[in-house]
Amino acid sequence: MTETPRKNLSLADVEAIARAAHAGQTDKAGRPYAEHLRAVAEGVRARGGDDEQIAAAWLHDAVEDDALTEQWLAEAALSRRTKDIVRAVTKRPAEPPEAYAARILATDGALLVKEADLAHNADPARLAVLDETTRKRLTEKYARMRGLLGLRSS
Repeated sequence: MTETPRKNLSLADVEAIARAAHAGQTDKAGRPYAEHLRAVAEGVRARGGDDEQIAAAWLHDAVEDDALTEQWLAEAALSRRTKDIVRAVTKRPAEPPEAYAARILATDGALLVKEADLAHNADPARLAVLDETTRKRLTEKYARMRGLLGLRSS
């Protein structure tokens, strides 16, 4: 008897899973974290990303933030490419930014997801509500990562 291949989760399913996984979490400005996920997914779509990249955008912080486990990701009904992108954009503890950027650049489709993530993170309106020290630190951090990834300033 042959095994029937599993159908991958729809984008609506992935969105619902991501929203549930991050329920109750807020960003540095105190906004619901799902707003950031939605903005990154929309940013990927607006930049011409495909469904695999949009799915990865919804999940881009899930493993890093312990909202979902690596085991969940490994077993999820997602394409290998979506899983690879999520893994590529997941920062590892004590990982040098250069190694993180190299992994993103080496993974098909990951750069577009990270570009959308950085664009939303560095949105002046989003940064404006933070205290000056945090705003300056994050602005420098995001600019450095854009440079390591070869992205123009937004």
